[in-house]
Amino acid sequence: MAFMLGGCAPGTSDLQAWVADVKARPPKPLDPLPVMRQFESFEYAAQHLRDPFSAPAPEQEAVSDSSLRPDPTRRKEPLEAYPLDSLDMVGTLGAGAEMVALLMDPDRVVHKVVAGDYLGQSDGRIDTIFEDRIELTELVPDGAGGWMERKAQVALDDN
Repeated sequence: MAFMLGGCAPGTSDLQAWVADVKARPPKPLDPLPVMRQFESFEYAAQHLRDPFSAPAPEQEAVSDSSLRPDPTRRKEPLEAYPLDSLDMVGTLGAGAEMVALLMDPDRVVHKVVAGDYLGQSDGRIDTIFEDRIELTELVPDGAGGWMERKAQVALDDN
């Protein structure tokens, strides 16, 4: 037993020699400092223009003469409660002008829609139904108090 414990005695001479060797090595050179780029100075010369973060003066406000606007008396259809990107087209029935599209809402309920129906939250009216997509026209605010039409589509879901 004593012989086995004697073999486990710590011999640190080789460790001390390695540490001394590592300390004696010359240090690695430092990386050179990065070159500082010269930036082109810019002088702001738009002090006389309107501040883009303030509201325009009353005389500068545009008056919208657009005849486009949503119909507030129209009864909303069920698919107008969902954003357009949450609706999935899952198929079609029929052919030509008689085409009916099948849309699945986020609650996993399938609805039949035809041209002229409304869907999405931007007063989107279905223009045309194709086998692989539904094309519609949405009515969105133009930012100047009026409304403008925007084309959109819902494509057939590949899943």
